[in-house]
Amino acid sequence: MSQMEVFVRQIKSRSAEHQRAVKALSSAQAHGQVVAILRQELDSMVRVIYLLSLPIDRRLALVSASVEGERWRRENSRGTITDKEMVDLAQKLNGWTQSVYKFGCAFIHLSALHDYENRDPIGLLPANERDDLIEHCRQYHKGPTQEAPTFRDFVPYLPAVLKKISDNLNCYLETLTGNEPPNLLHL
Repeated sequence: MSQMEVFVRQIKSRSAEHQRAVKALSSAQAHGQVVAILRQELDSMVRVIYLLSLPIDRRLALVSASVEGERWRRENSRGTITDKEMVDLAQKLNGWTQSVYKFGCAFIHLSALHDYENRDPIGLLPANERDDLIEHCRQYHKGPTQEAPTFRDFVPYLPAVLKKISDNLNCYLETLTGNEPPNLLHL
């Protein structure tokens, strides 16, 4: 099995686990953990998008590093490739990537947003981030429809957000493995 096949298998396995976890966590009303999983799925997607932006030899070197459990290093070996770099690239392709990623990070790292049982995380966001989340959720998922939605108003849409990220990820994986034309991405 090639390293590319192992890499794709890892991503698909992680994604399938995310699907199962979101169902279980939604039933347990562990909504903060659902958001953290959205962020993890988005992490896979931005990495694949980043790989697709590279020449094939560099792409294969990073796939190899990932399979071997190594950090992704810059070509000149001076420092690692940052999540910010990958998110910035993905943001150019999907206008919603950065807002979902940033919101998800707040649920991975300890933050005020973990107090969502007592304070509304949406209300704790800066106005521009709040507006971006509301706009993107309405554009792609037709809601929430409330004038000033709260976190609870977003909860029913979280599984659909995961599906959107997963569907995009699968399209990018098809391109990565050569099963789709490379013009799928306009990099």
